[in-house]
Amino acid sequence: MPRQVVYLARHGQTALNAEGRIRGLEDPDLDEAGRAQAAALGRAFLDVPLRWVASSPLGRARQTAAAVAEPHELQPFADPHLNDRDYGQWGGQVTAEVVARFGSVDAAPGVEAWAAFSERSARRFVELVAEQGDTPGVIVAHDAVNRAILQRLFALDPATTSQRTGCWNELHVEDGGWTLVLLDQLPPS
Repeated sequence: MPRQVVYLARHGQTALNAEGRIRGLEDPDLDEAGRAQAAALGRAFLDVPLRWVASSPLGRARQTAAAVAEPHELQPFADPHLNDRDYGQWGGQVTAEVVARFGSVDAAPGVEAWAAFSERSARRFVELVAEQGDTPGVIVAHDAVNRAILQRLFALDPATTSQRTGCWNELHVEDGGWTLVLLDQLPPS
């Protein structure tokens, strides 16, 4: 039996996701599909004895976290260190157009450096889980945040690691060692 179980989820869909646009610090609400995904995540954790739910401070993550926390009568809390990557002026732009212009989103000027971003995300994730003691919980974040955490903890390639909207990952921690049990799971709708 693991000492602690934590679930790392991605928020539900927004209009920017549906349109293939860069989200980052843009703050759209969940769209209809995203609200359904958040509700499905909430149902997926009904039988899990959650003791805490945390999220990024952006609305799409907070809305998803609320759907997960509500059946457990928990009050989710936001942590600014779980915020999405800063894409600068490219937030809201069509991803394919930015890639066509610069070769990759990472090469676009003003984008937060991946190394600093991934270090911030993974460090805070580990600290936050440790602060909760041995209790199970859910962290709702973003595609880039989740991929950064999975890269730092498990050496997964962020370019090929899928984190679909409304997905969750199950991680176990024992004596400071991390185990990835499930990756990019979608709950039944």
